[in-house]
Amino acid sequence: MATPIETVVTECTQGSDQERITFPEVVGKLMAAGVERYRADLIRSEKVYYMPDGTTVVTPAHETPQPAVAFSAPGVEAAVRAIQSGAIKYREFCARIAAAGCVDYLVSITGACAIYYGRTGACHIEPFPK
Repeated sequence: MATPIETVVTECTQGSDQERITFPEVVGKLMAAGVERYRADLIRSEKVYYMPDGTTVVTPAHETPQPAVAFSAPGVEAAVRAIQSGAIKYREFCARIAAAGCVDYLVSITGACAIYYGRTGACHIEPFPK
């Protein structure tokens, strides 16, 4: 039987992958559940959710196209703006950030930002919109 936190993070992962819930809805659910942050690994197709006490929950996520070798912060930023405006949905967002060389990203619920990483550690920091 799944714990309450496992139920929430599984719903957030599946809801995002199936494009049933938006990023602001995910953040709200995770915040209410007490999740501190999560990491989406685009190569391993999984998400790891971190609680303040150090416990983690790993969930499988949809497969994303192989990320490009070179990292493009402007490409990641363009994908962020496209999903924020509603021009694209989550799966297209993931494909675009992978095309921009993003291999994983960290969403800090407590820090109110997302950090997108390339293979060499290059990154783009995106504060949550107000």
